[in-house]
Amino acid sequence: WALHLENVTMSLSGQYECTFATYPYGTKAAKIQLTVKAEEERHYLKKVWLNQTLEIPCLEDVTSENLSIYPLKWLVGENEREEELVTKEPSSPAVYRNSSMLPRHRVLLGVNNALKVFPTKISDEGRVFSCHVLYYPERVQKSSTTVRVFGK
Repeated sequence: WALHLENVTMSLSGQYECTFATYPYGTKAAKIQLTVKAEEERHYLKKVWLNQTLEIPCLEDVTSENLSIYPLKWLVGENEREEELVTKEPSSPAVYRNSSMLPRHRVLLGVNNALKVFPTKISDEGRVFSCHVLYYPERVQKSSTTVRVFGK
């Protein structure tokens, strides 16, 4: 016995109870509390050498899911400001945006929607790159990576 929910939204949060009659033991019941989160965010730190290629996976802990079937976007943030770098819709080519923080020619969407930035510069120090994946209209997973740039 199982309850399958599709297109889960926040309105489905709450307590669910399954009740059934057994013979000769009587009624049995089980309760479960379901909490639907609108966003889930993970934070990472990435260290990279100056003038090398910085590669950041979209969602580091998601290996079994195919991200190409969901809309996603990459953003770059610095000093309380955030700008969109790349958007990707399923079965469509990536759309690169002009950003005042990061020139378009330095950005590339790689395998499994990883963000590649090359070459890394001192100005990339402390920037936060975030990937947002839209699984359902009310469910977004975010992965934010703060960059540390080192010189030789």
